[in-house]
Amino acid sequence: MKDDHLIRIYSGTEVMVLMLQEMLEENDIGTMVRNDFQSGVAAGFVAGLPTSVDLYILEADLAGAESILAAFLEGNPEEQEKENILAKLQEKK
Repeated sequence: MKDDHLIRIYSGTEVMVLMLQEMLEENDIGTMVRNDFQSGVAAGFVAGLPTSVDLYILEADLAGAESILAAFLEGNPEEQEKENILAKLQEKK
């Protein structure tokens, strides 16, 4: 089913991803973090970048997550310089 697909809504440092993850989960939106760098270190080799951690949610939760993501980006001006995530989310609709 389409709504069961995970979609990436944010990529950034581990600290920023964890902050956004907490905001989403406080609003009952489940998340999944993918950190290839940390996974590689744990396995004994390096993969990915320490500044490239991905945050995923279910596509069904996208509508509820958009306002939280917008507030997160607005509160972190340095994040606004990144790719325009909200525009990409709108394209998926």
